[in-house]
Amino acid sequence: MAKYTESKCRLCRREGAKLFLKGDRCYKSTCPFERRPVAPGVHANMRKKVSEYGLQLREKQKVKRIYGVLEGQFRMYYEKADRMKGITGENMLVLLERRLDNVVYRMGFAASRAQARQLVTHSHFTVNGKKVNIASYQVNLGDVVAVNETRKENAYFTALKQLEKNAAMPKWVEFDPETLTGKVVALPTREDIDAQITEQMIVELYSK
Repeated sequence: MAKYTESKCRLCRREGAKLFLKGDRCYKSTCPFERRPVAPGVHANMRKKVSEYGLQLREKQKVKRIYGVLEGQFRMYYEKADRMKGITGENMLVLLERRLDNVVYRMGFAASRAQARQLVTHSHFTVNGKKVNIASYQVNLGDVVAVNETRKENAYFTALKQLEKNAAMPKWVEFDPETLTGKVVALPTREDIDAQITEQMIVELYSK
């Protein structure tokens, strides 16, 4: 599987927005985007008119990078959302939010989605008591996500028990730091997605 190995901060600069790909570092004044909020490259400061297609493409790239998915997988989410009832763009974002790596991140098990994906693929979590190591696994209402019993004594998870409850945690998930267990108490809605995304532009791009 293809993997982006360059600096993640370059991605934020390219999209002209903070994508919060580096966890706690993104909230500090030392964040490269804060110091140099321009696109990377020698022609970054050149003024150029961006076409409608270019704006739509950039919006798609931004969402792909936020959730850490590749083109083929992202297209699959769009096509699945298009077959669902309701608004296609919102359906797509909800499907992305229901990915297991995103849920682990939202519950506060990890500082970034990339870290959450690594924890999931290394078999650190169970869903309803069964080990799941697929980052794209779709959680459902009532699912219980917990740290694998064999991994609870790991220093990383032991430290999580000492953390205070994350005030920014979305209302559709719960997390108990003492038992290292989270639960999906509702399915996410468009209002629960705090990222600055114009999903209609992505729908228009794929509809061409």
